[in-house]
Amino acid sequence: MAASPPVAPANRSSLVLFLALGILAAAAVAIAAVVLKDDRPPRPDGMVWIPGGEFVMGCAESQDQDAPPHKVSVGGFWMDETEVTNDEFTKFVAATNYVTVAERKPYPNELPANVPAANNVPFSAVFRCADCDAKSCDEENSRLAMANKPQLPPPWWEMSVGASWRHPDGAKSTIEGKGNYPAVHLSWEDAASYAKWAGKRLPSEAEWEFAARGGLNEATYAWGNDPQGKDGKYHANTYQGRFPATVEGKDGFAGLAPVRSFSPNGYGLFDMSGNAWEWVQDWYAADYYQISPKKNPTGPAEGSAGPDGKPQKVRRGGSFLCADEYCRRYLPGTRDKGATDDCASHTGFRCVKDAK
Repeated sequence: MAASPPVAPANRSSLVLFLALGILAAAAVAIAAVVLKDDRPPRPDGMVWIPGGEFVMGCAESQDQDAPPHKVSVGGFWMDETEVTNDEFTKFVAATNYVTVAERKPYPNELPANVPAANNVPFSAVFRCADCDAKSCDEENSRLAMANKPQLPPPWWEMSVGASWRHPDGAKSTIEGKGNYPAVHLSWEDAASYAKWAGKRLPSEAEWEFAARGGLNEATYAWGNDPQGKDGKYHANTYQGRFPATVEGKDGFAGLAPVRSFSPNGYGLFDMSGNAWEWVQDWYAADYYQISPKKNPTGPAEGSAGPDGKPQKVRRGGSFLCADEYCRRYLPGTRDKGATDDCASHTGFRCVKDAK
């Protein structure tokens, strides 16, 4: 039998092309492996990645506690997409039997001397529309402050017995059917307890503001520079009408709104403006921005005392009660403060989680 003819050897150019393609394929596999390798843990449920970076913190509009605007930088972190909801807070309470500040009796030393012991009952502040003028109330509070007397709560706040996260509008109200609403009437102490249980923490003030801006450094609003209502479009749950007596609800809501009711910001976060105030980790001091470190600032070592003599923590984001003619604290560079046991019908929180 005749021998089979030998296979013709490949020419030199074919071999070179074959080897080159093999090298490129191996390189592609190696690059893909590097790209897919990530030091971050898998995405936690309900959280989004905030990349961190440098930005201008504070608000140029403000002349006091939000000034001066200053450059700082923060590292990357995970952040809850929304404010902690009633459903989420219910799971925490069911697992821990936690009792919030609003559900506890005040300590005797927290009550005025003329309050009878029988009136020492749990309560929290609930907003009620009042037929009064905000400017006159502010003028009266300023007068009392100058006279070195304790400032009175504005008349649109009712110290409501039985109000709590379970009963957000007073003792007879309920959260039934409102599992996707922000949990409110929560103090800083409550927020910190939840965060610890969830394996998370409260954000620093700088982290919160960086995230709220959604990549729009120095924009007036979390969504850009156009105000609410332009072309009939609303981006956040704030107050429309004559505050505090007339609520128009042009944004679709006269009070709290379910989370995700408005479009997210550039990082995929909902309600970073309006809806419910959000506690952050930092203590409050009016002059802190003047001495803040440039990298990962975490606030002063202790908080300035409020009207009740208690040190205060910072809260951010504003609420459904922020009215342009009265309180523009829904802007991303502005802030508010309160004692660690303060709780009201417009205050909640969200958490963050470190990458490693």
